[in-house]
Amino acid sequence: MPIMLFDPEGTLLFYNEPAEVIFGQRFEETGELRFEEWDKMVEFTEEDGSPLPLRARALVVALHEYQAAHRAAWLRRQDGSRTKIETTAFPLEGQGGRNLGAVVILWEAQQR
Repeated sequence: MPIMLFDPEGTLLFYNEPAEVIFGQRFEETGELRFEEWDKMVEFTEEDGSPLPLRARALVVALHEYQAAHRAAWLRRQDGSRTKIETTAFPLEGQGGRNLGAVVILWEAQQR
């Protein structure tokens, strides 16, 4: 299952091998990426192809509202291919309520 780990500022700290397939690049090739950098690797859109607003993304909800979120969206890879995905994100909280970032789990949705 594709999993990504983010710090509180939205820096992508790690993604696993199944996520590499979705993004089209290995983590060893990219390393850590600031939000602006990894956001350029893929484009999240609504079904009609319009950009998915940041506030509607599960990751942004987890990082800024400190609550779990789920969202279906379309993902356009660098090669131009599109796939429907489901994403679930949840905040990571340390001792004393310290914000440690968020985890995102994503998978390709069943097409109907």
